[in-house]
Amino acid sequence: MKYDFTTLPQRQGWDAIAVDGPGRVSWAPRAPKEGFDLIPMWIADMNFAAVPTIPQALHTRVDHTTYGYFEPRQEYYDAIIRWQNRRNGVEGLKPEHIGYANGVLGGVASALGVLCSKGDNVLVHSPTYIGFTKTLNNNGYHIIHSPLVKDETGVWRMDFADMEKKIVDNKIHTAILCSPHNPCGRVWERWELEQAMALYKKYDVFVISDEIWSDLTLTGYRHIPTQSVSEDARMRTVAMYAPSKTFNLAGLVGSYSIIYNSWLRHRIDKEQSLCHYNSMNVLSMYALMGAYQEEGYEWLEELRQVLTGNIDFACDFIAQRLPGVSVSRPEGTYMLFVDCTDWCAAHGKTINDVLSACWDVGVAVQDGRQFHGPCHLRMNLALPRHRVEEAFRRMEEFVFTK
Repeated sequence: MKYDFTTLPQRQGWDAIAVDGPGRVSWAPRAPKEGFDLIPMWIADMNFAAVPTIPQALHTRVDHTTYGYFEPRQEYYDAIIRWQNRRNGVEGLKPEHIGYANGVLGGVASALGVLCSKGDNVLVHSPTYIGFTKTLNNNGYHIIHSPLVKDETGVWRMDFADMEKKIVDNKIHTAILCSPHNPCGRVWERWELEQAMALYKKYDVFVISDEIWSDLTLTGYRHIPTQSVSEDARMRTVAMYAPSKTFNLAGLVGSYSIIYNSWLRHRIDKEQSLCHYNSMNVLSMYALMGAYQEEGYEWLEELRQVLTGNIDFACDFIAQRLPGVSVSRPEGTYMLFVDCTDWCAAHGKTINDVLSACWDVGVAVQDGRQFHGPCHLRMNLALPRHRVEEAFRRMEEFVFTK
């Protein structure tokens, strides 16, 4: 490979919650026991060095030495339009369709502020990304869950009959769609999106589509933008994107929306402006432009191969060596949503016991209950392969023991 995905960057002491948080941050789990180093698998950021064009772009701008008020550059919009065209086949995207938000969840909150009244019911699939739960609860909306169900092959699917019933019974007019899905890792097929959007059209439901994971599909899968499945979908959907998951830029803050419906776009722009602090950071603009260059396309393709290999290794390891533990193989993202129900039942353990044992030996995983997985772990596999292998070796030896 051209880029290095085998070296673990030195993140300790460099402001990374994933490695410096345990034992220090109040909401973080404890540090591992003596003799075990930490393998950071609990926060959804990557343990790979950035593509070189990002720090190059940042250095170029920082070296200018003035950082005053600014307007987004035309090159910023051009980079997004080119990226969406080459990656997702998007045609007809113009700068006026592109908005800015301080993070995808900030964009979700602003869209909810336009589409909902306080106390409104909002449809969300479960398992559910914890960020949606907090954003909805903190802003006074009620979550109505429509559970995803596994088909006969173990693939998570939308339950369209349940979705329709929940929409009708709860008078729902706004839904949040996660595409690809976090934490289940589904990359929705076109027919699934078409059927969902037809249902939303039937009941006049507006859609907020979080597509932050859209670049991180695994080998053999391709992201279908929600807005691309029909003209109606194009006009009733607020789509949210960011380079932060793809290129590990969450610390720089910044995301962008694509909204073709001018009525929606103008009102969401107004909603976002009310706090007077939802403004682009000049360095986040340059980071995006540095990421969305030719090297960024090449780097991403290599990253997708690495993530696919890590996912394959982990799923095969679970199936072959951890009886009672199961996982539906993801099609996108770098997260695993691991079901420990059968193992816990067979061994008289709880998910708290599993989590405690993992953290004791430095396998820093996340409690899946936060995502409405009753006996689940959520695991980040965006690490060099040798660290992923070491994590599963420790789980086999010290956690999922007979």
